[in-house]
Amino acid sequence: MSDKPDPADELAGTEQPFVQHLMELRDRLLYSVIGLAVCMAALAIWPGPAGLIDLVAVPIRAHMPPDARLIAVGVFSPFFVPLKVLAMAAVLLSLPWWMYQLWSFIAPGLYSHEKRFAVPLIFLGSLLAYAGIAFVQFFVLDKMFAFIQKFTPASVAATPDIASYVEAILGLYLAFGLAFQVPIVVILLVKMGMVSIQKLKDFRGYFIVISFIIAAVVTPPDVISQLALAVPMCVLYELGIWGAQLFLKNGRKDGEDEEAADQKPAA
Repeated sequence: MSDKPDPADELAGTEQPFVQHLMELRDRLLYSVIGLAVCMAALAIWPGPAGLIDLVAVPIRAHMPPDARLIAVGVFSPFFVPLKVLAMAAVLLSLPWWMYQLWSFIAPGLYSHEKRFAVPLIFLGSLLAYAGIAFVQFFVLDKMFAFIQKFTPASVAATPDIASYVEAILGLYLAFGLAFQVPIVVILLVKMGMVSIQKLKDFRGYFIVISFIIAAVVTPPDVISQLALAVPMCVLYELGIWGAQLFLKNGRKDGEDEEAADQKPAA
């Protein structure tokens, strides 16, 4: 009788974990969508789509005449624009839940020291995304519209379309939310050994130029919003270098502790 293993048995041993991973991914995606739906339902009840529109319109309304209002040019804009804002707000509200589902999916495949490294980064990434969006809502939009209104002739009535306004601020939310992830990217690059701290410091001048180029491309053509994106990116780059040094220091300490534990003679 041959001792050669049956190919079917080998496939059975390798397919099952893959199927389990697919099922786990399906469940995590389902939980994420359910969390998004719950947030949309909650926001639809309070403050409601109209309340959310009023909230995102605060920066531009502050620089419009008291009796002026945003207009809806498209036939379906009064329906689809509030729905888009509601979905955007629900995504932001459910972001920690999405990050938790992502963490629950990848955590079983990580070592203990990798989990200790990943948890702070996931928390920090969510916090930085919120910080970037809040920076847009409470600072950038106000300064940008104040700057633009200075160039509006007195004979021109500034009555922006709500659809174009929402699209513009969504683009800014996305740009700043991603730009504020610079420290995470820097820390990951150092952690994975792709760059060194010294190389990051040497690259500082180039990054400043790159930051202003990115800001000029992704922001409206006004100097206020461009500076508001480029300057924080430069500051966050420095914070990323500092954070990478801190993570490396803690990583060496954890490695030394684990090595000492391995060398400790058994009782």
